[in-house]
Amino acid sequence: MKSLTKELWVDIPERRAIVSIHSDVERLVTESGVQDGLVLVNAMHITASVFINDNESGLHADYERWLEELVPFNPGSDPASGGYLHNRTGEDNADAHHKRQIMGREVVVAITDGKLHLGPWEHIFYYEFDGRRRKRILVKIIGE
Repeated sequence: MKSLTKELWVDIPERRAIVSIHSDVERLVTESGVQDGLVLVNAMHITASVFINDNESGLHADYERWLEELVPFNPGSDPASGGYLHNRTGEDNADAHHKRQIMGREVVVAITDGKLHLGPWEHIFYYEFDGRRRKRILVKIIGE
C-alpha cells in the first residue's frame, strides 16, 4: 500500500473566506502515485471546514448569508444580547466554532485510475470562519 501525508498552508487575510483547494489536492493525488484509494482532506483548525460543492460564487454567497442567519457573529459574551458564553475566554470567535460544526470538518474522496472520483460539479474547498492568520489543511492519501 502507498501513502502520502502532506499539509497545505493557507493565509486568509479576512475573517471568513471560501478558498478552492481542489487543484492542490489533485496535485497531491498525482504525486502520491495512488491509482485506487482514498484521500482525506481535513481542516486542522476548529474554526474552519473542508467541504465539497459547486464552484459557483452565488452558492458561496448563499452559504455566507445562511450561516450568518443561523449563527451571527457577535463578539460579546452575554447571551441576553446575542453574545456567546465561549467568548468569555477572551475570544470573539464562538460563531466560528458553530459554523464549522454545521459545515463539517473534512471530506473523504475516492481515487480511481489515479484521479479524484467526483461528480461533474463537485469541487473541494476550505472554508475559514476565523481567519487573519496562517492555517493548515491535512491531506492524507492511501491506496494502491
